[in-house]
Amino acid sequence: MFSEENGLRGDPRLQGISDAITVVPHFPQPGIMFQDITTLLLDHKAFKDTIDIFVERYRDMEISAVAGVEARGFMFGPPIALAIGAKFVPLRKPGKLPAKVIYEAYELEYGNDCLQMHVGAVEPGERVLVIDDLVATGGTLSAAIRLLERAGAEVVECGCVIGVPEFKGRCRLNGKPLYVLVEPRQ
Repeated sequence: MFSEENGLRGDPRLQGISDAITVVPHFPQPGIMFQDITTLLLDHKAFKDTIDIFVERYRDMEISAVAGVEARGFMFGPPIALAIGAKFVPLRKPGKLPAKVIYEAYELEYGNDCLQMHVGAVEPGERVLVIDDLVATGGTLSAAIRLLERAGAEVVECGCVIGVPEFKGRCRLNGKPLYVLVEPRQ
């Protein structure tokens, strides 16, 4: 669900967020219009508005953990977690966590990847929000959901700053809702 469908239509914060994202053509490969959120992070107001919109949505949902997908989910997840009184759980690429991990492998359009989480990072029954910067196909979010659910968590929703409107991977999210703030810029 795009935020405009959830009562935010006409909210000037959304335009400010969209305007703060830089598009880098043909990165990392030809034909890709890379949505660079680092410029959003440099814009204090747009970054704050991004966090505020997520907090407004999730503060009353009894979420006990926010899981951020490496690496850009690490930029949005911790401030959301702090504001809603939840812990932050990093979902990392292989070899980045020092203790015992569980993992979930998944396929990308251009190869394979894997997400890892420390054993015990979430407890059975915990209500978890998954945060990332962008959803295109849903492969990474689906892997995050599977990983958290194998640990016994209840994934409440996935939240992304940017979402491709043609997103065909909704069915790959195992029926979990998706909340997106803005569409990609061209």
